[in-house]
Amino acid sequence: MNKWLRHHRYALGVALRRLRQHPFSSLANIVVIALMLAVPILGAAVLQSSQPLARQLAVAPELTLFLQSDTPPAAQQALLARVRTEGGERIAQARLMPRDQAMAQLRADPTWARALDALPDNPLPDALIVTLRDSDSPARAAADLAQAWRQWPEIQEIQLDSEWVRRLESLLSFVRVGLGMLAGAVVIVVLATVFNTVRLQALTQREEIAVARLVGATEPFVRRPFLYLGALTGLAASLLALLLAWLALTPLNAILGGFARSYGVDWAIRLPAVPDLLLSGLLVALLGAIAARLSVTRRTRF
Repeated sequence: MNKWLRHHRYALGVALRRLRQHPFSSLANIVVIALMLAVPILGAAVLQSSQPLARQLAVAPELTLFLQSDTPPAAQQALLARVRTEGGERIAQARLMPRDQAMAQLRADPTWARALDALPDNPLPDALIVTLRDSDSPARAAADLAQAWRQWPEIQEIQLDSEWVRRLESLLSFVRVGLGMLAGAVVIVVLATVFNTVRLQALTQREEIAVARLVGATEPFVRRPFLYLGALTGLAASLLALLLAWLALTPLNAILGGFARSYGVDWAIRLPAVPDLLLSGLLVALLGAIAARLSVTRRTRF
């Protein structure tokens, strides 16, 4: 165990020394990777911060079920009970809105009162107003319920009062796909950058490696410093990317905060959770080590 620790401590020291020996090239590689990493970090921050936005802009989606004009009161109550039963836990509240009550509410508004006086009778239908519970995907739940209820013969029309929620969820889905594609591009950049860096390091130190092999150094012993070099490059780039993303959020939140408050919404972009950031940093370091392993395996024969 002590021998294993000594070998890894030696490899880590060699990797740090090689980074110090070429500060400008090492810093350039770290900056390139960090800039690529900062973009998906900001994208993930925007995506996670936008999830509760729908719940802030509207408390809960509502569906208005307009009934056929010849639906008797007893059938309306039975239909209300059926809606509550089949909706289950997705429904927060369901109530009957008689046509006379709807007309009275409209007449209470001075904007509509004069126009309604010109009508010979009440043209409004009876309706059921269904309020859904808050959920992660309110638009999908509302669409599923509306599709099922449209098949009922007593229902004439269904109005979804939160169509904007569907548009917002579609936009967030597009952002998720874009982040996935961007993450793939980041993987390619990390692999290519670290691969090229380690290859150049191995080629410039070929004579040193050959001498080490002559005195009995094994291939894993010789390759181990390069693996640490790739991992350290990825880890340093992750830390720099996190710093850049944090610095970018300060002016962005100042601008977006004022814009959101003008609509009565409290919204700010926050970085992803610490466990997610740690996991992404470890993944980038692992990618760096993998790229280094591929480089010294394919390009350098010890």
